[in-house]
Amino acid sequence: MLLPHRSRSSAPVGPAGAEVLRSVSAPGTPVFLTVHADGRRRYGYWQPFDADTGRGSCYVALSTVDCDALHSAGRITLGEAVVDPTRTTYRVRPARTPAVPARTPAVPARTPAVPARTVPRRARVA
Repeated sequence: MLLPHRSRSSAPVGPAGAEVLRSVSAPGTPVFLTVHADGRRRYGYWQPFDADTGRGSCYVALSTVDCDALHSAGRITLGEAVVDPTRTTYRVRPARTPAVPARTPAVPARTPAVPARTVPRRARVA
């Protein structure tokens, strides 16, 4: 069962949610959601071996609670389903945000609140 998607929330994410968003946003780390036939869901990615640290070459699971919260808040999206008899797999991606304009539009010159008079005023006689 997948959670319904809501519109993007501006609510802040906690440290665990920020770590999940960092993992999902990394271009070299494809994150997937696997939904098994019994309904169990697992978010995760494959971590390649890093010779410098001597770590990796393993499957890394992400917190299902945090990922589900990010999905319901609209911060991550699911791609097309790949279905086989025992599971369904979705690619997880960060939600797209609207592009920020490179320049802000120029502010138009201020116009007077009262339109200019078309008929000249009469001179006052004292």
